[in-house]
Formats: sequence, structure tokens, C-alpha cells
Amino acid sequence: MNSVTMEASSSPIQFTQQAAARVKALSAETRTEGLMLRVYIQGGGCSGFQYGFEFEKELQDDDTVVENSGVKLVVDPLSLQYLSGASIDYREDLQGSRFVVSNPNASSTCGCGSSFSA
Repeated sequence: MNSVTMEASSSPIQFTQQAAARVKALSAETRTEGLMLRVYIQGGGCSGFQYGFEFEKELQDDDTVVENSGVKLVVDPLSLQYLSGASIDYREDLQGSRFVVSNPNASSTCGCGSSFSA
């Protein structure tokens, strides 16, 4: 199976302009061309599932790719089922700077927002 690339406006996951701009800035700071942001779901956290983020340089064959302003967000098929309809954003506020997930599929979340139950 090959990876699928979508524009942010037509994707099952929204990748905001702020998040794309931050990935682009980090790519420039580290002098790493083509840096992509991977979002994934793993077991754990205080609510059952936990969001994870990491930077990637290579796609997996079955990844879904969401592109915004030339920056790619990648999601594996297992995580995609939990993230469909979600929005990936970047925020700087009193809690610090971080990528955040707004997930309509989460039936409950923890106080810090990094874990959820479906």
C-alpha cells in the first residue's frame, strides 16, 4: 500500500497553519530539509490513550500525509482511526509551547490534554 497525500482542507485531520509554520521553523533551525511531523496514538497516559509527536524524514508505505504550506503531517493507519476529525495545532501560552490535538472522538481527556479515552 502506498502513502496518501492530502491538502489540509480536504483531509480527515486538520493541520493548522500555526503547526505547519512551527515545523517549518524547526526544520530551518536544525537545517533539516523536508522535516515532517508525525502524530500517533499509543496506549498509556492517565485516560487510556496518549498522543505522541515526533519528527520524521521518511514516510512509511501506509502513512496518510496531510500537507499545509509545503509542510507534511504524517499519520499511521492505526492512529488515523482515532484521529479522524481531529485538529493538530501549535500553541504558545502560559502552559508553554507545544503541539496540541483537539479530538472530537475523545470521550474524556486528562487535565493536561495529552491523553484521552475513546
